[in-house]
Amino acid sequence: MTKTHPSMRLDRLLSNLGYGSRKEMIAAIRNGWVTVGGVDVTDPGYAVPLDRSDTVRLDGEAIDLPPPMTVMLHKPAGYTCSHNDLGALVYDLLPDRWRIRKPPLSTVGRLDKESTGQLLLTDDGDLLHRITHPRSHAAKHYRVTLRDPLRGDETALFAAGGFVMNGDARPLKPATWTPEGSSSGVMVLDEGRYHQIRRMFETLGNLVVSLHRFRTGGLDLGDLPEGAWRFLDDADEATLFAG
Repeated sequence: MTKTHPSMRLDRLLSNLGYGSRKEMIAAIRNGWVTVGGVDVTDPGYAVPLDRSDTVRLDGEAIDLPPPMTVMLHKPAGYTCSHNDLGALVYDLLPDRWRIRKPPLSTVGRLDKESTGQLLLTDDGDLLHRITHPRSHAAKHYRVTLRDPLRGDETALFAAGGFVMNGDARPLKPATWTPEGSSSGVMVLDEGRYHQIRRMFETLGNLVVSLHRFRTGGLDLGDLPEGAWRFLDDADEATLFAG
């Protein structure tokens, strides 16, 4: 039996990817600005198999990936993980059209405004749930610089599984802290409470000066420049759960 793949109207596909309204995409198609497999298509209702969407060109340029799509961003300091807050947003670092993609891209967890490093964004709800689920084994790795020298007992305290942050009643799960200097180290977390690393050290009377996420599961940020992003493929996503 021949396997069939889902398809979508060409005008709807382009509109869902954020290239414009349905009305604008209908006009673009009828004006001859779209090709599929190298052939001019002027019918807005042309059914595009989603597994062949990479053959669609709009004004000569390949269109974006249809859902599910996941990207990795190297977040700089000063950007907020939000769609609506005032000031610089992580979405400002992505193509403008992605703001109106359907379904929208959501951040997989957050980094606070002054933290930097690896940020994943996806429109795949199942993948988002898998990464954030406590049993996913997609641990998050951070490089931490502190204001004051370490006390020396942080590794044991955080690993014990009974550490309680100021303002919380519920103990944290065990976390791995590996000192790398007198006031720095690497923290590995399997959970992600609000401002967790900052609050852990505040509870011990210290302050985090810089916080940088460099790995989720087995997926490293690598040499991706600050402010840049790249698509994740199936192999990258598998690496997330192999760390």
